[in-house]
Amino acid sequence: VTADEGILHAYGNGVPPVAKDYCIIYNSNWISLPKSLDNATFRTLENLTSTVLCNSSEVPSALMKDKAVVVMRGNCTFLEKARIAESSGAKMLLIASKSRLSPLADNKTDFEDVTLPVALIRYSDIVDMQLTLGNEVNVTLYSPPLPEFDYSMVVIFLIAVFTVALGGYWSGVAELENLKAIASPGERETRRKKEENVTFTPVTVILFVVICCVMLVLLYFFYKWLVYVIISVFCLASAMSLYNCLAALIAEVPFGQCRIACCNKTIEVRLIFLAVFCIAAAVVWAVFRNEDRWAWILQDILGVAFCLNFIKTLKMPNFKSCVILLGLLLLYDVFFVFITPFITKNGASIMVEVAAGPFGNSEKLPVVIRVPRLEYSASMLCDMPFSLLGFGDIIVPGLLVAYCRRFDVQTGSSSVYYISCTIAYAVGMVLTFIVLALMKMGQPALLYLVPCTLITSSLVAWRRKEMKKFWKGSSYQV
Repeated sequence: VTADEGILHAYGNGVPPVAKDYCIIYNSNWISLPKSLDNATFRTLENLTSTVLCNSSEVPSALMKDKAVVVMRGNCTFLEKARIAESSGAKMLLIASKSRLSPLADNKTDFEDVTLPVALIRYSDIVDMQLTLGNEVNVTLYSPPLPEFDYSMVVIFLIAVFTVALGGYWSGVAELENLKAIASPGERETRRKKEENVTFTPVTVILFVVICCVMLVLLYFFYKWLVYVIISVFCLASAMSLYNCLAALIAEVPFGQCRIACCNKTIEVRLIFLAVFCIAAAVVWAVFRNEDRWAWILQDILGVAFCLNFIKTLKMPNFKSCVILLGLLLLYDVFFVFITPFITKNGASIMVEVAAGPFGNSEKLPVVIRVPRLEYSASMLCDMPFSLLGFGDIIVPGLLVAYCRRFDVQTGSSSVYYISCTIAYAVGMVLTFIVLALMKMGQPALLYLVPCTLITSSLVAWRRKEMKKFWKGSSYQV
């Protein structure tokens, strides 16, 4: 979000008067706009979009005197247009653009003798203004400050805590089934065939973090090619994850269990329809992923399913592996957010650049939960800004929550580890949002989530005098 986005407030002279807001782009180094409508001055709009105002002879001065003038962008500079408009008595200059709105940039010293506000506006908005408000329109410009807090953070918070809590609970259910299978030799072989879990060891944890670092650096330098690889992988992985999540729910429904034979095996018909549905959901997202108005909902659903399946499938064998994984990824997060700006040429962090799409790339990585901002601001008119939370900020602490849940099952400790770690995750998320609001810049969420969850889990184990067992894990897993 840039500070050079503002609002053009327009109203017509009809009865009752109709008002509407439009996006503008201006340069705060040239002119400062009022922060509210209370201090704004309205001017009659003169539509001169038939000209580009690159020559003073194009428009009579009488048409522009004491008015807000809108002209087309053309080939001459903003400075030339501004000087012509000001010399003709105009009080505001709007430059209509048929292409995407871009920041107004020019030599600041050249504009020192220009006092009228200059702003860029979409040509389609000028057309809409005439259709909606009529030919007699009064306009003013203002730039309200960005809201300190946005309710989209509440939605992000609920999604994150729900996913972590449900993923941990699901992992505990799978652990309980494992224990029952071990106790019953007849079920052991059947359970082994169903078992799809992957256990992390300290060595694989270190290897995983190294791969994360290499992948992030490669994305920074080769983003425009690798982004499509990540999109393809996400579609495949999220479709499989959505299938696993919904199949677990369908398995609890005692209806529609008819089967068909295929390749010496039988499969439930409803699971075939479920597989088609999950593949279709991933394909629809891939095709319409840039439709900001609704594609974010599908991305969040697929993302939550991906995180749930990841937390349930990937097992941490003990607290020692959890400490190594969370500690290394905390350093990884902090390094690529706070340290890399001192290394890169443009002074931007590698993590933020990759998340936003380096060098203005229109394709974004589908590795975040996205929720559009809900508080009214200039950014909502100019674009559709989103609050973001990376999958890693859900999955990494979620693996610790899942381990706590499995440890509760193994020791019969009435979910005390699971509940306390989930609450600690929620507290860490709140702390992240508070720091985000105070510093007004993207934060590595693991910086707050990792200490909250690790310290809380350690205190519970120490208080219950189970630290040694909690640290080494259960004997049957070893």
